[in-house]
Amino acid sequence: MDIHVFSIFPEMFEGPLNTSILKRARQSRRIFFEAVNYRDYSSMKHQNVDDSPYGGGAGMVLKPEPIYHAVEDVLGGERYKGKILLMTPQGRVFNQSMARSLAGEPALAFICGHYEGFDERVRCLADEEISIGDYILTGGELCAMVVIDAVCRLLPGVLGAEESTLTDSFSDGLLEYPQYTRPREFRGQWVPETLLSGNHEQIRLWKRRESLKRTFLRRREMLAKVPLSDEDQRLLEDIYREEERRMLHGFDSQY
Repeated sequence: MDIHVFSIFPEMFEGPLNTSILKRARQSRRIFFEAVNYRDYSSMKHQNVDDSPYGGGAGMVLKPEPIYHAVEDVLGGERYKGKILLMTPQGRVFNQSMARSLAGEPALAFICGHYEGFDERVRCLADEEISIGDYILTGGELCAMVVIDAVCRLLPGVLGAEESTLTDSFSDGLLEYPQYTRPREFRGQWVPETLLSGNHEQIRLWKRRESLKRTFLRRREMLAKVPLSDEDQRLLEDIYREEERRMLHGFDSQY
């Protein structure tokens, strides 16, 4: 996958894109990454890319010309076959389903705002506007990093164990079950016996039950969006009765 990022601070991507999984993906050429600076396309003497807003207001706004020139020059205008994404708090909130959809694109381009935002006409460049949550960041660079990481780990060959993406939280609409490794006991906390039993069916049921339980207790609203099997329904009924007993006896949930 080809990934282009347009930003006033392209150096912000040097760390994340040169570390861990994304670094290996670049080295193996599973992804090509390029960060483009708006300033390189400024017609101003001092490479200014922002100006004060019409109508007044605090801060500075990114001008449309350098952003348009950068995107059109690098992506080739209408010849571009990928998807152009605008990072903005007014966009659709990013989730795992969107990550899977974007992972199917041949290329992605990210337009990152900064300061007090960008000229409204910049929106015309984008195929889609994306937000990563209802809070304010200094710029769109961190948002782009989040989306890039979430998408790239879904590309074939990027992760060492392909099945890892199938069991991550949100991959099936539920939170992930608890994970354990050696030692069997640590400071009085023991690995559940089921995981040590070698019984694959019991382990499968334990994982599913714990995934449902964690989602039920922490993000109950997610259950309304997940297609639940008859087995899932029985497990949830058992979880609900268990939590009722805990509350009746004044015990806090282990989650």
